[in-house]
Amino acid sequence: MPLDLSPPLTSISLCPSSSSPSSCTQNSSRNCRLTHPWLRPNVVDPRGPGGRVRCLSTRPKRRASAARVDPEAEDLVRVLMRKFSDREPLLKTMDKYVRVVRTEHCFLLFEELGKTDKWTQCLEVFRWMQKQRWYVADNGVYSKLISVMGKKGQTRMAMWLFSEMRNSGCRPDTSVYNALITAHLHSSDKAKALAKALGYFGKMKGMERCKPNVVTYNILLRAFAQARNVEQVNDLFKDLDQSIVSPDIYTFNGVMDAYGKNGMIREMESVLSRMKSNQCKPDIITFNLLIDSYGKRQDFEKMEQVFKSLLRSKEKPTLPTFNSMIINYGKARLKDKAEQVFQRMRAMKYTPNHITYESLIMMYGFCDCVSKARDIFDELIESGKDIKLSTLNAMLDVYCMNGLPIEADLLFDTAKIAGVNPDSSTYKLLYKAYTKSQKKELVDKLLECMDRAGIVPNKRFFLDALGAFGSLPASPKPDSAKSSSSPEATIKA
Repeated sequence: MPLDLSPPLTSISLCPSSSSPSSCTQNSSRNCRLTHPWLRPNVVDPRGPGGRVRCLSTRPKRRASAARVDPEAEDLVRVLMRKFSDREPLLKTMDKYVRVVRTEHCFLLFEELGKTDKWTQCLEVFRWMQKQRWYVADNGVYSKLISVMGKKGQTRMAMWLFSEMRNSGCRPDTSVYNALITAHLHSSDKAKALAKALGYFGKMKGMERCKPNVVTYNILLRAFAQARNVEQVNDLFKDLDQSIVSPDIYTFNGVMDAYGKNGMIREMESVLSRMKSNQCKPDIITFNLLIDSYGKRQDFEKMEQVFKSLLRSKEKPTLPTFNSMIINYGKARLKDKAEQVFQRMRAMKYTPNHITYESLIMMYGFCDCVSKARDIFDELIESGKDIKLSTLNAMLDVYCMNGLPIEADLLFDTAKIAGVNPDSSTYKLLYKAYTKSQKKELVDKLLECMDRAGIVPNKRFFLDALGAFGSLPASPKPDSAKSSSSPEATIKA
């Protein structure tokens, strides 16, 4: 299906000013994440008849820009995060600041703790909140916690929080169900998760307080597009058209991105046509996902066409725009084209980031220019910048794909001396390369390094590392797996 750019992407008009709040705007299109709208405070007495607790949403308003964030609240949360340690437990730290910590600080704490593997501490903060005199049962708090648990794969804990919320006197609303659907979609059994999500969606339709909103549709549409279920995506779009809800830029970007990553270009273009018919103007996320999708399919004519449309539009290219074009040209061994993109990027006064340099390193690796890739890596070291593990992995990958395991081993040793600590991704990469080149001495050396680092290779490690060969190697020596100093120091690969 040819890409219809007539009228061109740049000529698609913005939604009229009389459209609903959920319609796309230039400001709202800057962020491609499917986030849940903040709950607005309900002006009601928190105590219902008979003294029963009713929900009063004290959740902070959704911040449209960083300027609206309370700097003092952020500073306090940073102090609390620094204080948390084995020497000073979380609850002891919270008690020290009990006079100043309120709901808004706990929300920020949930966000920060949710970015790490310390999801259990979110529950500790929540229990601490419940003991404070200022705490009022709040849907927003439960919605946030359910979301955090879902992202960490703790679906059962998310369900427990949902039950706990209802037992506390809170009535579920749309945002809570959206968080619950998202939590299920993070589980490993995708078929079961999608069935659960549709079940909740149907239930929401039957409850006035929990009617699906645009966020609900966005979550479901993207999930089914990722699952390649075109029929269900079309059914959801039809349902959306018949509802009072209007699609926004996230709706179309989410589905197109999922289709594009699955290589379903025709379906992606169909959603693009739907987006144009809804008079929703593309944002930089739209342009970038189209460029990346066409690049991965090596349809460079359409990729370049979209890039030209981007330059004619009011949007500006971003670093991901150029990074995607560089790496995809590299995979097609079009070195000159990739170098032209980098030169153009510099001419437009963009400063490369570490992903740009990694894209260049990989591009030269695909084009058999190992020395040029190493030159870029050495320049980064000489610049004094901190070398990221992903950059080291990129250079190691270049050596491995070009059949240079000895050079990869030398770089690996040098990197450890320089203080760049490898993780399981590095070991998987090298194990696969050393095994493929039949370098038994390097394999043995690598397993010893893993043992010293406390990384125990398991079946998953070998399956991931050697999936292309269809066979598992001999198991490492049992003693090596037992020599870690303590279970806490051992990391499962």
